Amino acid sequence: MAHVRISDAARFLGVSDDTVRRWISGGALTSVTDASGRMAIEGRELAEFAKARSVAEPSGSQSSARNRFVGLVTAVKADTVMAQVEMQCGPFRVVSLMSSEAVDELGLEPGSVAVAVIKSTNVIIESLETFG
Repeated sequence: MAHVRISDAARFLGVSDDTVRRWISGGALTSVTDASGRMAIEGRELAEFAKARSVAEPSGSQSSARNRFVGLVTAVKADTVMAQVEMQCGPFRVVSLMSSEAVDELGLEPGSVAVAVIKSTNVIIESLETFG
């Protein structure tokens, strides 16, 4: 069984270490001791916890895309035809290329709240042997 250290769990959930410790103290998560004697959480339990806390699409719309990240627009670089929009979605930086017309229609500018919808036929997942 994989164990995830508190600091890594916090990073994966987008919260502070203290928040994870409060969830453990409150009984929302169960801690175990890893092979190094540090407090950790069983990977399967953390995955279920993360899944249960996932945020639904705020607009209530439906889509086949499952990768929807609410975030803050941090930069817009536009010319007469195309634009590059950068967003910060939790710990993730998302960059999108779109028409300048779309940027104008959506009213995107630094400080705007938006949803990045990612639909891809290829997703690469890499396994990390250890954290820390």
